[in-house]
Amino acid sequence: MTYTSTMAFHVNCSVQSRPSPFENIVRFKNRLSSSYKPLLKELQQLPMQLDVSKSIRNASVKLLDAFVDSLFQFADQPVLPSQSNFAPVDELNEPLAITSIEGKVPYDFPEGVYIRNGPNPLFGGLKSTSSVFGKTGHMWIEGEGMLHALCFDKDGDGETWTVLYNNRHVETETFKLEKQRDKPSFLPAIEGSPPAILIAYLLNMLRFGKVNKDLSNTNVFEHSGKFYSIAENHIPQEIDIFSLQTLGDWDINGTWHRPFNSHPKRAPGTGELVVFGVDAMKPFMELGIVSADGKRLVHKADLKFNRCTLSHDMGVTERYNVVMDFPLTIDIQRLIKGGPLIKFEKEEYARIGIMPRYGNADSIRWFEVEPNCTFHILNCFEEGDEVVVRGCRSLESIISESCDVDLDKFEWVSGRLRSKGPVEQDPKHFKNDELLFCRSYEWRLNMETGEVKERNLTGTQLSIEFPMINPNFNGVKNKFGYAQTVHGLASATSGMPKFGGLAKLYFEETANKEWEESEGHIKVEYHEFEGNTFCTGAAFVPKEGGLEEDDGWIITFVHDEDTDTSKVYIIDTKNFTSEPVAKITLPCRVPYGFHGAFMPIPSHK
Repeated sequence: MTYTSTMAFHVNCSVQSRPSPFENIVRFKNRLSSSYKPLLKELQQLPMQLDVSKSIRNASVKLLDAFVDSLFQFADQPVLPSQSNFAPVDELNEPLAITSIEGKVPYDFPEGVYIRNGPNPLFGGLKSTSSVFGKTGHMWIEGEGMLHALCFDKDGDGETWTVLYNNRHVETETFKLEKQRDKPSFLPAIEGSPPAILIAYLLNMLRFGKVNKDLSNTNVFEHSGKFYSIAENHIPQEIDIFSLQTLGDWDINGTWHRPFNSHPKRAPGTGELVVFGVDAMKPFMELGIVSADGKRLVHKADLKFNRCTLSHDMGVTERYNVVMDFPLTIDIQRLIKGGPLIKFEKEEYARIGIMPRYGNADSIRWFEVEPNCTFHILNCFEEGDEVVVRGCRSLESIISESCDVDLDKFEWVSGRLRSKGPVEQDPKHFKNDELLFCRSYEWRLNMETGEVKERNLTGTQLSIEFPMINPNFNGVKNKFGYAQTVHGLASATSGMPKFGGLAKLYFEETANKEWEESEGHIKVEYHEFEGNTFCTGAAFVPKEGGLEEDDGWIITFVHDEDTDTSKVYIIDTKNFTSEPVAKITLPCRVPYGFHGAFMPIPSHK
């Protein structure tokens, strides 16, 4: 499975300004379910008047901050040498011109911007805390997010390329708060011992009105000619792609208040944007539809889940929304009882819901499937009576029961990848990576009969994540898919995910090599990187006027760990196994990250 955006989730509430502790107590009481009431016995005795003077408000904030500072001690989480390119970098003051390109940028490559998100925590890196309640630690996906951009612009002669690199932090509310304080302020509240997580959860809510930092798995997308960044618990912000500075909030007329997930999907045909949000408290999941012009929230529905599913992606077809309800859950009640905040409950149900575009919870057609973790959908489409769903599926979760990791031994969220003992085995599988890593998978859901057909598309030889397709085929039937391939040894050695190549999936052709377990499996081509070189943020760039679905390029950030050099590769998808047509050496190191996107932008913009 993926360990980047697969792990992207939140248990926080979105606010636009920092409220006082008194206001937070009121909000906190109103939102908590009955299971929280025993914890709030003392809080209920506190005064609830909101018309306190500014000086009292400021004093209360300082007192609470001083209390937290005396109770929790921050420390840097250790970093292994093999984890060095997961470390953060500084912001650039201005765009840097690229002077080293091996090969050449194709003449028919579109002008535009290639952007990739990723974690870039402030104050030196990921933090852990220790207290009388135990320890808590940050996951790799937490903390401040940074966008890395490569801008492609043709000169007037139409032959010469100007390529610039830039990076910027995403200016979420939590980023601004910690910059203002100039020190770590948010207590890690996801990983560690249950008592410490619970206390950190409560204190963050009282101090900041949200449980944890805005997560670093920020998505960037274009909608109606404008560009937006979305941190998972933050309202979309319009951004200037070139400077990567936040211009302002887009709150869809103030009617949408659920945290956004990082994978909005554009509906084929209409151009509407389908979004969804997940929260640790009811309503656990809501879905919304934004008008094609980007100005209005035209539909909103509570999907009436009875648990908080750690869902990270959704799908669309021409008529339907596709929602995933799989048994990797966030459960505060479980945490209160001393269990993990996050757990994969393989004995629980797993289901895929097919929902009419403007439907509600009652109109969803649910299909029971085998329990699994699927964080990224490759594509969904309608074929006859069936809705076909293709994604990256694992049988276990690397982030399940993360309270067991040892925060002093480099294990972070990846403790299960570096597990000292075996993961609980399914009789059909023998290696940990067969449970924790994702395979290309297909579900066929018959809307007439209710029948479900499941199959592994590529066998167990190939572990993939961060799938992509030609975006012009999103929601309709497609022939090709692409993904990053997991480098098992490098991932196990570092305890962090590393991707040593790319794969091209041929959905309408069968495998013809013995080791590809060709019985019923599809054809796969590989583009493997040299040495200790690993990629992140790969994206498909369609060729303008291309005649076939795979007319285009894959563009990706790569890092050579032997030379500590970062580059961007451009690979011709028609000649997928060949050398990249261009290797662009970047002027500084780019840490490993998550998702990439290419947005064509005319040169005059």
